[in-house]
Order: sequence, then structure tokens, then C-alpha cells
Amino acid sequence: MNSSRRHFIKNISFATALLVGGGVKFLSASEVNELQAEVKLRFVVASDGHYGQAKTSFDEFFATITSQINQFHQQSPLDFCVINGDIIHDDKTLLPTAKQKIDQLTMPYYVTRGNHDKVTPEYWESIWKTPLNHDVVVKKNAILLGDTSNEKGEYLSPDLKWLEAKLEEHKKLRHTFIFLHIPQAKWTANAIDTPAFFELLKKYPNVKAVFHGHEHDQDGVKMKDNIPYLFDSHFGGNWGTAYKGFRVVELLKDNSMLTYLMNPTEKINQNTF
Repeated sequence: MNSSRRHFIKNISFATALLVGGGVKFLSASEVNELQAEVKLRFVVASDGHYGQAKTSFDEFFATITSQINQFHQQSPLDFCVINGDIIHDDKTLLPTAKQKIDQLTMPYYVTRGNHDKVTPEYWESIWKTPLNHDVVVKKNAILLGDTSNEKGEYLSPDLKWLEAKLEEHKKLRHTFIFLHIPQAKWTANAIDTPAFFELLKKYPNVKAVFHGHEHDQDGVKMKDNIPYLFDSHFGGNWGTAYKGFRVVELLKDNSMLTYLMNPTEKINQNTF
């Protein structure tokens, strides 16, 4: 392993392994290193950049996160990245500029809308060239990117009809990963409660994990019906965890999933499922 890779991994404070048969195992940085040859899919998720928020260094935040992710990608190639909502902070005229910043990423990336991305569906699609609800398949894994807000910035449930149609369409794939900005259970202060969402997911055993942004102070994992719901802190804004980072997810050859948080400039966290 080269010194640059070691530099990244030493910044992991813990990793979580999500095991195939259920359960969670916590791993050390050295154990994470030993598993790298087993990775068959690797991606990053980050959220809550809040480009344009007053009294924050938003240009610096965006430059730092793209640089950090690109540097990580050079050492541990990523299949894609997701920016999971609150890309801007209320002012829709800043969305094109925020996109230019995110375009500095050197791997494919996808986006979701957050409650501070106060734009119409038409405007969103004109900037990103994808609808608010969209899906892609990467290495035979379904990636579902759902909308949980509107132009007013309200906290909403995802479109369950769309979600069910896509879960059905991709049910024969080995894994489905879902990205939604707003958490759909009242685990946290700013979440909402959508029981029908969880009932729907229970019907599809290939749902591997769900990823949420929104809660800047959350960087852990919630488990429900044997599905992990993962948070990624924040990379911008004016509140939240002491660090600004991103979550790495690594699907292993045995179909277990390793995940950890990175902030190469300071510190971080990890897990296995």
C-alpha cells in the first residue's frame, strides 16, 4: 500500500461492516486495509454543501470536498459519487455555479434535491439533465435517487408509486441502494414519519442500504428491518459535526458492505454490514 493510501486510512476512527446474514461488525483501520482486494463496488456519498449560505466559506467547502474525493479516487477508484441534497442554500440562481463546482469531480456523480434546493422540477432538470426522481444501474446494482422536498422547501415523503415501480423493475438485481435527503423515520430532530415507506422496502429483500443527508450532526447508522440507514454528516453549512466529510461505501465480493467516513484533513468514522 502506498503512503497516500495509508494517509487516508489512518484518518478512519472506525469502520462498520454490514454482514450478509445481518448484524454489524466494527473494524479497525488495518482490517479495512486487508479487505481492499475484496471490493467489487465502491462509491462515495456526501451532502449538505449549502452553497451560498451567508457567513459560511461555501466556495472553500466545495473546493475542499471535491479535492478530497478526487484524491481518494486516485488511490481507491470510485464507481460513482452521490451528492445527497442541500447543494445550495435557498437561492436558485446559484445552482448553475454549484454545479460547476461539483463538475470538478473526476468520477461519475449523481444528485438529489434537498429542502434548501428550492427550485422547480423543470429548473432542476435544466441544470442537471436528470429528473428529480431517477435511477441508474452501476455494475448490476440499482441506484435510486429520490426527491423529498419541493420549491417551498417542505419536508416530504418520496414518491412511493415511483419508488415501488423502480424497486419492482430492479428486483432481480443483486442489490439496490436508495438515496433520499430527508430521513423518513423520526430518528432525528428534523426527520419525518412515513410508515408506508418502510412497509414498501420490506417487500424487496435486495434493498442493501438507504442513505440520508439533512441532519448535519448525524454520521451514524440506524437499522430497521435489517436495512441500514446511513448518515454522512455534512460538507458545508453552519452547524453539525465538528468535521466536514464524506462517506465511503465498499461492496465486497461476499456481498457484505463496508462503510466509513472520511475527512482526510482531520479525522473520521467506520462500519460493516
